[in-house]
Amino acid sequence: MQSTIDQLYFWINKVPEEFRQMSEIEISQRPAPQKWSKKEILGHLCDSAINNLERFIKIQYEKEPLVLTPYDQVHWVKIQGYQELPFNEVLNLWVSLNKKIIHVIKNIPNEKLTLQCGFENNQQVTLHWLIQDYLEHMEHHFKKQILTQNHCKDNL
Repeated sequence: MQSTIDQLYFWINKVPEEFRQMSEIEISQRPAPQKWSKKEILGHLCDSAINNLERFIKIQYEKEPLVLTPYDQVHWVKIQGYQELPFNEVLNLWVSLNKKIIHVIKNIPNEKLTLQCGFENNQQVTLHWLIQDYLEHMEHHFKKQILTQNHCKDNL
């Protein structure tokens, strides 16, 4: 888990530095009408953090295997209105949520990392896998959509 924690710290430091080098237009401009701006993608990562923080906590005390409830990421981004918020508000939220996630991860006993959880399609994964997947999802968005000029065909 230490490497995951180290990577989360890396992104908490790197992302604000990178955004400071971008203009407000670059942060807020949508590459196409149905695609998210960099600000909205960061908002999506806030939503991912909110949902996964809850999962990382519940898996440790709920009946095993915990069934993971999906969330509609498109509606979450739209309803929360990340595009209209001041960028620093979105960035501060993302940083704070990930600091909280690090705190929770640091305090997970090793034996709990093998606890099972599952998706509605009956795919079973461990808490350890879920934490790794959270980091990989975040890194995908940073490397492919936020920290480059290239946008993926889909935001999802």
